Amino acid sequence: MEQAGCALLENIVGRAAMLYNVFSQLGYYHNLIRRAKAFLSLNRPDLVVICDSPAFHFHIAKAAKRLNIPILFYVAPQLWAWAPWRIHKLRKCCDKLACILPFEQEWFHSRGMDAEFVGNPLFDELDYPVEQNIKSYADYTPKRAKVALLPGSRKAEIETLWPAMQKIALSIRQRYPDVRFYTAAPDMSKMVLLHKNRLSGFSCLEQIDDLMALCKQVDFALVASGSATLQVAAAGCPMIVMYQSNRFLWHLIGKWLVCTPFLSLPNIVAGRRLVPEFMPYFTSIEPIADEAIEYLSEPARLKKVSWELIETVKPLAGGKAVDKVAQMVLQMANVQSK
Repeated sequence: MEQAGCALLENIVGRAAMLYNVFSQLGYYHNLIRRAKAFLSLNRPDLVVICDSPAFHFHIAKAAKRLNIPILFYVAPQLWAWAPWRIHKLRKCCDKLACILPFEQEWFHSRGMDAEFVGNPLFDELDYPVEQNIKSYADYTPKRAKVALLPGSRKAEIETLWPAMQKIALSIRQRYPDVRFYTAAPDMSKMVLLHKNRLSGFSCLEQIDDLMALCKQVDFALVASGSATLQVAAAGCPMIVMYQSNRFLWHLIGKWLVCTPFLSLPNIVAGRRLVPEFMPYFTSIEPIADEAIEYLSEPARLKKVSWELIETVKPLAGGKAVDKVAQMVLQMANVQSK
């Protein structure tokens, strides 16, 4: 956005956090919300576009609504997954929703929202049929399998999931000593963090960014829960999805807020358990390692899941989400200016 000419009030990319990791940053975000409200009052825009993260953006949207500024919500918040009663807040402070998952349009429509499925921006640069990524496993052998370890891009994820993934990899190597492991980081700072949290005796090949290209080359992946799982799915790469949580807080709060039978995006979009998900897991990685070893020993299963993943993501890869949202922005801003 900055490279495209957007003036930033604050760059919060380095502060990305999920679940309980947000608590330590509440003071920072409270101050940022106050600054954003002041900016809207002094620099009245024609349109406010807010993206995901309702905990933060509901405050921005309410402030804009008080000033009679129209609001476009892109990406639509995942109210269908947890705390769906927030739909009442959303109706009050949002004029239009741009959805990136196919089923969301009907879900929000049925609850009185103006919503439109625009496709998924993760695949906007995909310039070939996604079916080309189906893996044949014709020459596959478990002894020489290639496995990607993808612990996510957030600092907290890397510090918790990366050591666990390495331990799982070492368990796999005990069964198949010649398995090769790979990992990818979004930038050099995250690669440094991977190096900092490297376990003694573990080695793998590394690359910066281009996660989807990596997953097209490997046979299997361990992936942190998040949008990256859809990119792995679009590469036709079978996976196990994992996310660590605090056992006490999960049982006290987390599981009561979640209202979807699945937590990983491939399973949510498919509407069934397409890939194993360990979300959350707490301390034991043995079940994850056992599942990974079982997967790697079954090429027929790997081939079947590869095909099913591609079928699942096809509806998401059919259009140019950014072009559709840009048209929404122009139309809404133009209507307001008239």
